[in-house]
Amino acid sequence: MAGSTHTVTNQAPPLVGYDVFTADRALTAAVERHLAPELHQEALEELSGLGRSCGSVQTQEWGAQANENPPVLRTHDRYGHRVDEVGFHPAWHRLLGKGVSAGLTAAWSRPGGHVRRAAAFLMWTQVEAGNCCPLSMTHAAVPALRADPGLAAEWEPRLASRVYDRELRPAHLKAGALFGMGMTEKQGGSDVRANTTSARPLAEDGTYELTGHKWFCSAPMSDGFLVLAQAPGGLTCFLVPRVLADGTRNVFLIQRLKDKLGNRSNASAEVEFAGTWARRVGEEGSGVRTVIGMVSATRLDCVLGSAGLMRQAVAQAVHHCAYREAFGAKLVDQPLMRNVLADLAIESEAATTLAVRLAAAYDAAEGGDERERALLRIVVPVAKYWVTKRCAPVAVEAAECLGGNGYVEESGMPRLVRESPLNSIWEGAGNVQALDILRALGREPLALDAYLTEVGLARGADHRLDAAIRGLLTELADLGAAEGRARRLAERLALVLQGALLVRYAPPEVADAFCAARLGGDGGAAFGTLPPTLDLASVVERARPPAAA
Repeated sequence: MAGSTHTVTNQAPPLVGYDVFTADRALTAAVERHLAPELHQEALEELSGLGRSCGSVQTQEWGAQANENPPVLRTHDRYGHRVDEVGFHPAWHRLLGKGVSAGLTAAWSRPGGHVRRAAAFLMWTQVEAGNCCPLSMTHAAVPALRADPGLAAEWEPRLASRVYDRELRPAHLKAGALFGMGMTEKQGGSDVRANTTSARPLAEDGTYELTGHKWFCSAPMSDGFLVLAQAPGGLTCFLVPRVLADGTRNVFLIQRLKDKLGNRSNASAEVEFAGTWARRVGEEGSGVRTVIGMVSATRLDCVLGSAGLMRQAVAQAVHHCAYREAFGAKLVDQPLMRNVLADLAIESEAATTLAVRLAAAYDAAEGGDERERALLRIVVPVAKYWVTKRCAPVAVEAAECLGGNGYVEESGMPRLVRESPLNSIWEGAGNVQALDILRALGREPLALDAYLTEVGLARGADHRLDAAIRGLLTELADLGAAEGRARRLAERLALVLQGALLVRYAPPEVADAFCAARLGGDGGAAFGTLPPTLDLASVVERARPPAAA
């Protein structure tokens, strides 16, 4: 039309229609590094297939729809009968079904299973983080259930199934099942020993009746839940089925759904137990010891989830800047914007490299490697503390790279920003992780030995890393009154380990930039303050997703 003013120019095309796995050079390298060579072809083909699905227009649309249409609670049917059901948008079920079929609940006892699942989980988070909650809970329930071999034999095949069955019916009639979790209560939060939910033994051995409340219950439409309650012998872990074996609904009263900052597609509920049937998992009084394996596995998923969110934020920022022009040049070619993008990219690569290294430690520990098991004891809370803390500033800075477009919902960046703080809160917030690290340092010398052995593999390769290791050893030699500086210690442990891993595994330009900015004191507090003498163009190019068709 003559005189039209609405000609669209200088806008980046959508970042869709690509393979999220092969486009992530840090992730593909980590998978190849930590998998046995005989597993490479099968794993890479499998992950590339999921990567193409993650980057497809259809899957990205499902992610947006699930986020825009949050779950709805229906407490009663039309006749006044209590039903306690949560309704989800069809996109939620499509995503959850694809996540289950991709093996995101099935890593245990599979060769290289944790590394393969870690890569898949990191990618799937980039599609829609909310549906990752039930996937994570289901996967992580396995080590807790193994405290009771009978329960493990009954439930583990259902949890590892690649069949998504959304219907509420007895678990023994289903081809696949999902798990949720209910640990915290109003008065206790992370202090689960303050829980007041009571468990009264029933006539049948190992069965109980629960009475009480749960302030946060994850994934309330799952088939079963691991919960903590006070039995006569102390705090104990229980399995609460949603539907009983005879087909009747268990007493599972959903009081309301939480109205959350992000994670909108996922239902987080307040639940009341009033004569609720439960099966004991482990011995009475051993509740914390029983669930600790589940907590450790979900903490790793928090690290993976944050690494995935960071990767998507950085990919979107670099993609936008590769197409957008300002002041006569592409943004990606302008020195100051290149500095910002490179700074974000090294943060993302450090998170991915550490996360997959942890997954490899899980595989090794499953195979009986005690050093790797000891390493997990200290590095899981270290990574949970630091990587999840770094996610929010990365997401915010990446959104700013899109300018005003990044503040608009259609860009997808506000969803990443809202999601970014959550993994730092889930499974124990920052102080809980920092104090857990102090406990490991004080009580488990094998854990510290394993950590120092790991970082020691990189000594002599970079003078800034060597100096940081020496400084850390000085800090570790004086743990008196350490609680007040526990966060500082957690940060140093994380940065030294990330630096050591990047020096060993990353391209020289990435390791050089990280050591200069994070260990050598050559970077500022804000992103975009890397020394300009570094090879920042190569760092940014490594983080860039493929060009749009």
